[in-house]
Amino acid sequence: MNPIELKKAVGSGLLSFPVTHFDQNLTFDEAKYRSHIEWLAGFDAAALFAAGGTGEFFSLNPSEIPQVVRAAKASAGKTPIISGAGYGTSLAIEIAKAAEKAGADGLLLLPPYLMLSEQAGLIAHVKAVCQSVGIGVIVYNRDNAVLSADSLARLADECPNLIGYKDGIGDVDKVIEITTTLKDRLVYVGGMPTHEVYAQAYFAAGVTTYSSAVFNFVPALAQRFYAALRVGDQATVDHILRSFFFPLVTLRNRKKGYAVSIIKAGLRIVGKDPGPVRPPLTDLTPEEMAVLEKIVASAE
Repeated sequence: MNPIELKKAVGSGLLSFPVTHFDQNLTFDEAKYRSHIEWLAGFDAAALFAAGGTGEFFSLNPSEIPQVVRAAKASAGKTPIISGAGYGTSLAIEIAKAAEKAGADGLLLLPPYLMLSEQAGLIAHVKAVCQSVGIGVIVYNRDNAVLSADSLARLADECPNLIGYKDGIGDVDKVIEITTTLKDRLVYVGGMPTHEVYAQAYFAAGVTTYSSAVFNFVPALAQRFYAALRVGDQATVDHILRSFFFPLVTLRNRKKGYAVSIIKAGLRIVGKDPGPVRPPLTDLTPEEMAVLEKIVASAE
């Protein structure tokens, strides 16, 4: 899939980040992962992000990332697969090239490791990764990697395969500045944790798609919510927010790292156990699992 085709696909509907399956020894469980990808592909995701944030990119060995990508591509049918890439520039390039070789249709460039940087440094980092591959790249504005509208405009001019911007900051004023400045040069993706609770504000800012983590275990609900949002069915949006997303966020916020852990827990509840999270994340307690069971039941 060339970058223009990927840009069109990403903007066409709801996106999701599949979790990465591990066995009890915390080894990548390819068979279960492929089964999961095949199941998710049946719910019309516009694209799936393999080895992304919800897929525990941060705990994967770089050599595991192309394994995950190959498994996803083998099981996703026509659904595009976008691989995570990140860390320092040299390692990000290495991961990007390996993901492209493994068949990824595009890349999501996550923030560099740890350090805060000036705009010039972030521009050099993104440009180097973009120029190392031929597939489309989506840059993730989050944490220590926050590009300005001017920086994104410069990168869009210099990197033809930079096709997207994903926002994980939540500063809607800045998002509006970026969408107004770059217009249709990029595709815009919402990337806040449990983005559904922010989606209405982002839609008003011109960001009409997002990555849904809960798509992992309640894909039909995720699509129902997205469809209601797109057509302005406020009654359905409000009902799903009150009955499912607000209680889910309350549970998620109990402990750090639960944005990922709660998604794997949700899969266990629906009978599709993905295995544990890798340290430093921790799994939900039995009491928290019971709370989540009631939340998931509300979605049925």
